[in-house]
Amino acid sequence: MLKIRNLASGYGKIKVLKNISMHVDPGEIVTIIGANGAGKTTLLSTVAGLVKATSGKALFKETDILKAKAASIPGLGCVMVPEGRQVFAAMTVEENLLLGGHVIQKEGKEVVTQLLEHQYELFPILRERKDQLAGTLSGGEQQMLAMGRALMAKPSLVMMDEPSTGLAPLIVKEIFQIIVRLRDEGNTVLLVEQNAKAALGIADRGYVLETGKIIVQGPAGDLLENKDVQRAYLGREK
Repeated sequence: MLKIRNLASGYGKIKVLKNISMHVDPGEIVTIIGANGAGKTTLLSTVAGLVKATSGKALFKETDILKAKAASIPGLGCVMVPEGRQVFAAMTVEENLLLGGHVIQKEGKEVVTQLLEHQYELFPILRERKDQLAGTLSGGEQQMLAMGRALMAKPSLVMMDEPSTGLAPLIVKEIFQIIVRLRDEGNTVLLVEQNAKAALGIADRGYVLETGKIIVQGPAGDLLENKDVQRAYLGREK
């Protein structure tokens, strides 16, 4: 689904990612964990075309999307749910969702309607709030809206940046249950998350990113049992 090879990127003269190589297979949840400043958001933003790579490749279904314009990447089937939700506050819930589906409008109104209905099934609270301005929603509701908006593009790969940030524990649990459901419905998920325990608890595989480099990788269960990972990211040591 996604193969990243020797990827380097950053901001101006600041090099953040240093020759990252990783992959995401179809139907997986793969998580990237690491401390603030490790380069997690930069990695997703580079794949999404929001940050320019300085070298390397990111093959999405064998197409190097580093050469594509950011606006065209959702149409290829790769979408990003940004950190902080980034919903359009002055638009209604349904308007936000329909905006997310603009890339598939060429498939016809019936397809768009079916996708909209699926989001309301996946996130029932959005149906109740569909005519409400997005800026008036709670943090958890905005996170669900941001996820639903991304899913309206009918993606093959959903990249999520810190979906649990600022949310109450019960809402975090619900968000992670929805991520598992997305995987069970055939979606592929690349999850960046500081809540390492929760992320590894639902992921198939994981990568630990530190100062722009991958230092540990493997099955999620192995990372949960890794003493270095426990000490640095899980707040415990066996």
